[in-house]
Amino acid sequence: MVENLSKCTLCPHNCGVNRLKGNKGRCNSENRLLIALASLHYFEEPCISGKNGSGTVFFTNCNLECKYCQNYEISQYQKGKEITVEHLAEIFLKQQQRGANNINLVTPTSYVYQIIEALDIAKKNGLNIPIVYNTNGYEKKETIELLNGYIDIYLPDLKYYSNYTAKKYSGIDNYFEIATSAIKEMYKQVGGAVFNKDGIIQKGVIIRHLVLPNHILNTKHILKWIKENMPEDIYVSVMAQYFPTYKAKEDELINRKLNKKEYKQIEQYLYSLNLKNGYIQELGEHEEEYVPEFDFRGI
Repeated sequence: MVENLSKCTLCPHNCGVNRLKGNKGRCNSENRLLIALASLHYFEEPCISGKNGSGTVFFTNCNLECKYCQNYEISQYQKGKEITVEHLAEIFLKQQQRGANNINLVTPTSYVYQIIEALDIAKKNGLNIPIVYNTNGYEKKETIELLNGYIDIYLPDLKYYSNYTAKKYSGIDNYFEIATSAIKEMYKQVGGAVFNKDGIIQKGVIIRHLVLPNHILNTKHILKWIKENMPEDIYVSVMAQYFPTYKAKEDELINRKLNKKEYKQIEQYLYSLNLKNGYIQELGEHEEEYVPEFDFRGI
């Protein structure tokens, strides 16, 4: 399967570069498998992290160029370590041994072929916890189809409704159309959310959306689309954690945190839609105060 990297079309950019010869497309990934971090992460949504933590693996590089990326050293500056597919399989198994609720693949798109091979190896050696595909949402439907049977939980972003906003802040065209098509395929594969007796998700889709300052209408359009186009049992996670970093400080619209007035607008709109399942991240008591970790409560 990795031989397909000789003309890479894994993501919607369809670069067609020969990554096996070290060439790079928009995501800056070549034939090497790079990860930046593997750890137990306790600050995802409660149904993912729980008490034991989520077994995250942060992959280096990204097919977006978000001006406000909070992990820009990993996504844009290629911070990471080269490992083999066999080593990745060992990492999966080690996370399971440490008691992780799941294997959480963060920004995995560039490495789908290697991930599939590593999962095959790990499952033959006893890997049996759920696999989470944690993505920015800019995915080809065909690539998601390749993952059918490998992924238990999809955790996609749905960032932008407006193509103008997507182009301005992430350097891409047709984000909304592409991301929503991929999300529908994700739900088709895994269906509604299923939880174990401890409330930890075992299967399903959680759509994440990060609220940007001065872009409240964008968020409302996203939430309205979810309400009108996804099954009633879909889970949504509205995140208020935004802070200006990387190139965001250069843009007057997003060079500040979300304020209390904006948060209240989104909170009220969210409840007015009567979405049945999900989470909204708490804002601090004061406009410039943020809780330093995810603090979710049910919608």
